[in-house]
Amino acid sequence: MVFKRRDRRPIYQIVFDFFWPKGGWARAFYYVRHRLRRLPGTPEFIARGVWAGVFTTFTPFYGMHFVVAAIISRIVNGNLLAALLGTFFGNPLTYLPIGVISLKTGHFLLGTEFDEGSHQSLVGKFASAGLDLWRNIGALFTDRDADWAGLYLFWNEVFFPYLVGGILPGIVAGTVAYYLSVPVIRAYQKRRTAKIQKKMAALRERAREQAVLRAQEDGGQG
Repeated sequence: MVFKRRDRRPIYQIVFDFFWPKGGWARAFYYVRHRLRRLPGTPEFIARGVWAGVFTTFTPFYGMHFVVAAIISRIVNGNLLAALLGTFFGNPLTYLPIGVISLKTGHFLLGTEFDEGSHQSLVGKFASAGLDLWRNIGALFTDRDADWAGLYLFWNEVFFPYLVGGILPGIVAGTVAYYLSVPVIRAYQKRRTAKIQKKMAALRERAREQAVLRAQEDGGQG
């Protein structure tokens, strides 16, 4: 295949790169910031996309954040690419605190109790829910009974509280990201516009000088 890697990475390297990308998270952050500043559109239009992307990271739709961010970006009339880049706010270094904050807020709003150690079993609950879903799909084609215990537990203790509790902190984080992005993007666009205008002025001046030289040469020959 044309885009297939020549050097196949071992499993441990793939896992390590997921948690610590090549060049570190600082380089990844600066890359995302650079891409955001170069997007077309007004600063507010781009920042609304950032808002959508950051807000999406507080939802429990793991594996579908790009899709959710695109939908929310369309609703708030934001830049789609900015929304996709904004989802990088959620990464292996931030997912745990985001999850704990969302779960605590959700259980508080729902009036249920949050176990301080519940975040340690989140992976197990996700795995149990996924296994139940897979088995129940198989039960549709066999005589095996469907068992929804894992999914029921997952919905009540994780997914629904996460969904409800992620709204408020997601709005707060997205709004902070919006108001931080607008002046940065505006300043970059102004600086970039000034550079382009300076280059255009230099090209016009050079063209004028060349026209004067050609006119002088033509006059000398005449």
